[in-house]
Formats: sequence, C-alpha cells, structure tokens
Amino acid sequence: MELKPEIEKQIKEQLVEKEQVWSKYACKSSDAIQFYHRKEDIRPAFFHDVDKIIHSRCYSRYIDKTQVFYLIENDHITHRVLHVQLVSKIARTIGRFLNLNEDLIEAISLGHDVGHTPFGHNGERIISDFCERKGEGIFEHNVQSFRLFHEIEKKGDGVNMCVQTLDGIICHNGELLVPRFDCDRTKTKEKLFSEYTESLKNKGVSAKMKPMTLEGCVMRISDIIAYIGRDIEDAIKLQLIDRKDIPREITKVLGDNNKEIINNLIIDLVNNSYGNDYISFSTEVFNALDELKKWNNKNIYSNPEKMAQDDKIKKMFDYMLETNLVFLNENNTKSNIIKWLDGEMSHSYIDKSSNVRIVADYVSGMTDDYLMNSYKELVLPKSFGINFSKKA
Repeated sequence: MELKPEIEKQIKEQLVEKEQVWSKYACKSSDAIQFYHRKEDIRPAFFHDVDKIIHSRCYSRYIDKTQVFYLIENDHITHRVLHVQLVSKIARTIGRFLNLNEDLIEAISLGHDVGHTPFGHNGERIISDFCERKGEGIFEHNVQSFRLFHEIEKKGDGVNMCVQTLDGIICHNGELLVPRFDCDRTKTKEKLFSEYTESLKNKGVSAKMKPMTLEGCVMRISDIIAYIGRDIEDAIKLQLIDRKDIPREITKVLGDNNKEIINNLIIDLVNNSYGNDYISFSTEVFNALDELKKWNNKNIYSNPEKMAQDDKIKKMFDYMLETNLVFLNENNTKSNIIKWLDGEMSHSYIDKSSNVRIVADYVSGMTDDYLMNSYKELVLPKSFGINFSKKA
C-alpha cells in the first residue's frame, strides 16, 4: 500500500518547511549521509534510523543490562533501558530549545549504549583486558555500539544507518566532561570508519573523537546529565549514601536531588549555548558538575559495598571468555557460541572477525541474567533426575 501522490507531496513539503526554522547549525534531513544506498522513504533519514534502532535485536537486550547497580532485587533501580530513555528525553529537550534536529538526537540517544556489556562498566573493563591479553586491541562500549549496528546486526550485514547517527553513537562518552563540546564538521564517512577501526586497537582514541554534528554534542553531554543525579537517587534508595553527605558547595549550585540537578544543568547549558556552534556550561556550573562526578565516583561507583561481588563477577567473566574461546578454536559444535555463529551470523562476519573478537562480541551481547545462566550451565552439575532412563 502506498500514500496517495498528492498527500505524499504535502507531507514532504511540511517536513521541509518545519526544518526551515531550525538553527543554521542544525543537521537537516537533506544533509544525511548514507554509508550504503538505501531505498527512498518518506520518513526523514534520521527518523528512519530511530525505527531501525528500536527494531534491532541489540536494542531489545537493554531490558536486562546493568546501568550502575547489579545484583540488586529492586525494580525501581535504573537499568540500561531506562537510562537511554532518560538520555533521549533530556537531549531532545535541549535540542528543541536550541532548534536542532530532534530526530537525529533521538537516534543517537537510543542507540548509544547497545554496546554495553552485562554488569556495566565492570564487564567492559574485563572484556577489554581479555582482548588486550590476546593481542586483539581493546573493547569500549561506544565503539561496540557502532560495531553492532554497522557490522553485527542482521547476521553481520548491519542495519545501514546514516553516518551522522553512527558518528554520534561512537563519539558519545559519558565519562568525559570538558568545558566546551565542539563538533568536527569536516569529518567524512571515510574518516569516521578510520576512527572506528583505530579505536578497536588502541585506548583513548574514541575519547578524542569529536562528533560531526552539534546534535552529537548535545547527546554527549545529555548522557552525563541523565545519570549524574539519577545515580544519586538510586544510591540513596539502596542506603549506600545519604543526601546530606553531598558537599554543600555542589548542592548550592546544582541542587541536591535529580529534578533540580537536571533542571539547573539544562537551563545553564541552553543559556551558554544558544545560537552558538558549540555546547558549553558556565564556569560555575561546569566546576560544580565536575566535582559532583568526582564525588559520585568515590562514594557510589567505587563504594566497597557496591563492589563486594566484583571478584566473583571477574572470575565468571574470565571463565566465560576463555572457555568460549576454546570452544571456538576447537569448533565444539555442542557449544552455544558455535550454535550462535551457525544459526545467527553470516560467513562474511566470521571471515572478517578474529576468534577473540567474536568471543568479545558474543559475551558482551549477553544480558546480566543470560551471562549468569550460561555460566551456571557450564560450571554447576546438572541433575540426572530420578534415574538414568531416557524414557519419560
């Protein structure tokens, strides 16, 4: 079924008219660059990317991936799936105020964390150490997000998203806070792919990348805005910290709760970014946010109570990584990783990926529960039932 020609014409004119009021620094739909040609669609290019993302398999796995707190039996604690929704909402709010492309912002926001491992940044560090030990470069979740959409989804063919979307995804770094976020408008798709290839090999490469759009810059800072106060609220729920412990010199600038922190950061960001080809905070707010990040790191992320099970988690990861590498090297057809490759992935993916990188792709793609269940299946003995008979 197709739209009536006269209606399709009116819709296209409406979309063009809408973009005419945007900032001169906005990335318009007509600016979209394709990695590979795709069939023309009435949907704006970046709006189409949003659909590609939410219908991808890696997006569905957000549902059981850790944000900060793992092994917690509390449904009100933030998981990865909620975090990306919060990032999207905050980034689109900023984008609307600055007259930028909300479709592009939403696509980058929703896709930015699909490369995260089970057990959050802890799992990411363990998998990266594994890759380094085996001489296969490094592992970073933002780079893996690019890899998933470009080289792993659809059995290794990728989902053919716009260059600007993939660029914003790989350039996001929620750990990196700088006084001013600039974009690199000279970047080409060839340079982006070169950056991606290099970032698989060496640490620090992706942290130096600049997004090619202002929308990418907005999403980058929105990642921090989305988690900085929310993590505090989660930590308070879990009785890991107390609100009154947050230093007064921080709270008098940003507030002491998630609502105030988000509101104050967005307002200050818009006040200091409106009409500019960059994103920035005021000096006072930037310094307060920087100090709050350091305080969160010491009192939440590196809290000994939160890290109490980390040694066991590392042993589980190491066992799963090493064992699956053996399965792959020996072509153990009974193993789940071989079944995954045979049933889910193309020969082209297998041919262009080393066994170490395939294992990193496989384990990093697991949800928290699936990793633990897979580990139990390999390590814990199974019951024979009431007898050894094969009959029911």
